[in-house]
Amino acid sequence: MSTAMPMAEAAGVAGAPGIGEPGQGRLLAGRHVFPVRVYYEDTDAGGIVYYANYLKFAERARTELLRLLGIDQARLAAETGLVFAVRRCAADYRKPARLDDVLEVVTTLAEPGRARLTLAQAVRRGAETLVSLDVQIACLDRDLRPARLPDPVRRALGRLDGGSGGSGPGGSGPGETTTTTGR
Repeated sequence: MSTAMPMAEAAGVAGAPGIGEPGQGRLLAGRHVFPVRVYYEDTDAGGIVYYANYLKFAERARTELLRLLGIDQARLAAETGLVFAVRRCAADYRKPARLDDVLEVVTTLAEPGRARLTLAQAVRRGAETLVSLDVQIACLDRDLRPARLPDPVRRALGRLDGGSGGSGPGGSGPGETTTTTGR
């Protein structure tokens, strides 16, 4: 009896993800849509969302997107030594969100690469885009050097078909403000 693990599992890609698990969001027409409610802790003294918290909302959305696609980041790191890190993040802050707003972070795969991904993310309130983000994610090995994305991960990410070189979920190109973050 073979105890060999299927290729997808060996690369940290789990089987079919559960539907309706807390916080995962949903795949809709090749895009990941992740709901966020603005809490008091997210706002500044002026009562609007503090700019850095949009980056947190986007990070949560990316993490839940991977989880929804069956990519277990902890397992991927433990078994292969591969991790993901933000290499570049450009943000265009258009309008503020406020306490109790219900937002959505919409994520599309703008440009797949061998060792990195460019994702277009938009934080929206209804049909209105508040913040557009252009995020480049690098796949790194144990020595923090660029590493090729495992094929099962690439296949899982293939479920995002929004990346045909378009303008992404925010409706325009990269933002004006550039913020670099280490993870």
